[in-house]
Amino acid sequence: MQIPLQFHVAETTGWLVNHRMKSALPGYLMISSKTDTTDLSDLSEKALGEFGPLLARTQKALKQDLNAQRVYIGRYGHSPGYPIHFHVIPIYDWVEELFWKDGRYRLLENFAEGRGETAADGAELTLFVWREFCERAVSPPVRGPSVSEVIALLREVMRFPAP
Repeated sequence: MQIPLQFHVAETTGWLVNHRMKSALPGYLMISSKTDTTDLSDLSEKALGEFGPLLARTQKALKQDLNAQRVYIGRYGHSPGYPIHFHVIPIYDWVEELFWKDGRYRLLENFAEGRGETAADGAELTLFVWREFCERAVSPPVRGPSVSEVIALLREVMRFPAP
């Protein structure tokens, strides 16, 4: 699948970092392999060697430059037509506040056996982000820079030196 250029943030020889196209949450990024495969084991040593530093650089940018409280990184999709890719989801203070104010998500507490170690876990907040910022026709209001402003900022801070 071709990602329109306006969503591109950074790239290496083996990976593309882009803002998730269907997300109203500023800073929700995707890191996709440029190799058409769904398995890490099919990637070159060079691509694999780029991957860890790229994840670290992406996480650092979201935390330091956008003030994300947490950054979740995971592989979820398995739809045909997409190479292996990873979701990089920033959780800002205001996102967690919205989560706690939305009573629909208190139903998730029914699935726990006893109190968890934290007030909300990554799975719950990821679900919240997906449903509210990626799937709703009208997302909750965003506090801070817009998606396009965040893309421009991340392009600057994640700029890689020329090879």
